[in-house]
Amino acid sequence: MTSSYPAPDELAIFYIGKHLSDDDVPKPAAVLDQAIIRRHCERMKRTVLELGVKFRAHVKTHKTLELSEMQMDLVSSEANFIASTILEIETLVPLLQRIKTSRFFNVLYGIPLIPSKVVRLAEIAKILGKNSISVMIDHPDQIPYLEKFFEITDFPIGVFLKVDTGYHRAGLPPVSLNKNGLLERLADAEKKGFVSLLGLYSHSSLSYSAKTAQEAMSYLVTEIQGCKDALQRWTHLLPQDRKLVISVGATPQVTSSYNLAPTKNEEMNAGFAPNPCHKSPEAKELKDLLREFKDPSSKVNIEFHAGNYPVLDMQQVSTHAREGDGRLEDEIALSVFAEVCSVYNDGEREKAEALIAAGTLALAREPCESYPGWGVLSSWGLGKEVEKSRLIVSRISQEHGIVAWGSPLAGQESIPLKIGQFVKVFPNHACVTGAFYGWYFIVDSDLDPDASQIVDVWVRGRGSDVTNPYMTMRYQ
Repeated sequence: MTSSYPAPDELAIFYIGKHLSDDDVPKPAAVLDQAIIRRHCERMKRTVLELGVKFRAHVKTHKTLELSEMQMDLVSSEANFIASTILEIETLVPLLQRIKTSRFFNVLYGIPLIPSKVVRLAEIAKILGKNSISVMIDHPDQIPYLEKFFEITDFPIGVFLKVDTGYHRAGLPPVSLNKNGLLERLADAEKKGFVSLLGLYSHSSLSYSAKTAQEAMSYLVTEIQGCKDALQRWTHLLPQDRKLVISVGATPQVTSSYNLAPTKNEEMNAGFAPNPCHKSPEAKELKDLLREFKDPSSKVNIEFHAGNYPVLDMQQVSTHAREGDGRLEDEIALSVFAEVCSVYNDGEREKAEALIAAGTLALAREPCESYPGWGVLSSWGLGKEVEKSRLIVSRISQEHGIVAWGSPLAGQESIPLKIGQFVKVFPNHACVTGAFYGWYFIVDSDLDPDASQIVDVWVRGRGSDVTNPYMTMRYQ
């Protein structure tokens, strides 16, 4: 079985140095601004260092080796990741092989374990070594899968108990953590040597509905408190010979913690502003919780996990989790580069509109509560005056989108686009939008203020949990 994809080296040779508008650069295209990603990654690294917490980077948004490495703190002794699919973990293998002699690392498979994934996880673990792979469970019937992993690898698998702190996608509420004797069976598995309990894991996307930094912060407090309650309730059934981890997060509530850390001058220059919410009741409660776990006598380590934070999108920005954010153009690293097909400014329709060659497939049919559209046009190539009211993709079909004013100001009745013009569209949800594309074209606005010259090509892991022959070829 062979892949129809070009090899990564071939993509790089062909595209690096070209401009997005060149005829031989396909459109629609997924474009990442490396300069914005770099700023976001550095801010996260600095924040977790300031707060004294561990960090686990989710790779599901981008599914690339290159951005995973940017998420990794190069001065830390640990590199922890979480992935939603086995394919994402396979994508990480060459990076982890490169660092395996210099630091501890661990990759968490991010849904409760199912039998079809055990063999592939075990095969990866055999390559990477003991303690490299962990899983989450929330039901005693998953215990036999842990033993199967041990039979293949001959070493125990790390386990997180999945806790439901209110999102209700997966996991057990704190009061039910010992469902059907789960904790007793897990303790018995530890005695037999095929399991090592690492801690509790909660992921609450309730924060995606936040409207303020304080609200996003409150979700983080709720998650930590919920896991703390679970540990206290069931401590008699949990290991006492190690520190357990409370792993909590999702991008909005984790980035709300930025408000607790000092803002540096370079961020001010990039459009950030001082944030008064660090004095809010929510901030005080979060600080107090983190201080409690930083005490040397604490038997718990706090770990934040987040994935979308280097890239962001319209939904993330709408939460206002990071008080003092700048313009969309300074915050959102992902855009979809598309062409204008036609313009309707002459009374053909009730209101002026334009047609672009990017629709449901290119942008994803993912709504955003903050506005009634499927993407927002960047001011790139249009001038900053469009930022006052914004052009949005107001309707979409499979391959096409309709552009209209979000809320036109006086004198903005016509659409300032022309046929053949290129536009950059900020999508609502970067994770889903990226799934359409085989690779990202990388630009760098620090090197090229116009952000149009391609400086690299990053290939995505594609597919769900099927073995991808392209990725297998790439990383052999």
